[in-house]
Amino acid sequence: MHIGQMIRTSASPFYSMEFFPPSDSAQLPGFYATVDRLRALDPLFASVTYGAGGARQQNTLAVTAELARRGMTAMAHLTCVGAEPDSIAAFLDELRAVGVDNVLALRGDPPAGKTWDWNKAHFRHASDLVAFARERQPGMGIGVAAYPAPHPESRSFAEDRNHTAEKLRAGADFAVTQLFFDAREYVDLVAHLRGQGITTPVVPGILPIQSFDSLRRVLSLCGANIPGKLYLALEQADRDGGAEAVRQVGLDYAVGQIRRLIEAGAPGIHLYTLNKADVCLRLAEAVGRL
Repeated sequence: MHIGQMIRTSASPFYSMEFFPPSDSAQLPGFYATVDRLRALDPLFASVTYGAGGARQQNTLAVTAELARRGMTAMAHLTCVGAEPDSIAAFLDELRAVGVDNVLALRGDPPAGKTWDWNKAHFRHASDLVAFARERQPGMGIGVAAYPAPHPESRSFAEDRNHTAEKLRAGADFAVTQLFFDAREYVDLVAHLRGQGITTPVVPGILPIQSFDSLRRVLSLCGANIPGKLYLALEQADRDGGAEAVRQVGLDYAVGQIRRLIEAGAPGIHLYTLNKADVCLRLAEAVGRL
């Protein structure tokens, strides 16, 4: 089933979630136990990442196929880095063969420590990947990423908003945002797209802060901004109460953020789970009904 259509026809706000495939097969039983716990939130769909440069793509295929086999609407990530038409076409065919009908088309980041020349890449932009996937698999659902705050490489908000519009016009059915911590950025992004006549659904992505270490790691990877007031509150919590106090501050902030986003008209909430169930379940319980 196409995720874009599911979003448009959903009678009420929903949760969706992102997972990353374990690098060690010995971790799979624990991973699927986490997935089963989070199914209590009745997620509309689940996305599965893969590493920089398309690393561990077969892990992504296997996990996405298993989620689909278990009855979830599953979506595999797909990136431009190191991708050639034949390999992308083969991966799309493999996904359809195992019952996966949705992909998230991303530019992606080069593997750390490697020199990368985008001018020599076959797929330079996510919009190129969207157009190729749409032509190769016309019946496939395609999502893209959107940035409430500009991508670190963008020169301005306007430039970044225009890149998002290009991806949607290339044939994407929906967008999922990068994590962010200011609901006003999401509202501005959607208003900009609507002002260009684009009505494609945009689902905000939320990261429940689980620790200072995980927050720093994620921020270093995606370049998202964090409000100074929130960062100072997390620092104070760390000094006064340690890790659990940090989690509680992060949880309380995410609850407020989700409520503001739903009030602003967000169709649902995409949770960046980091493959951990406890914080996500606590968050959903604190939010109550979306």
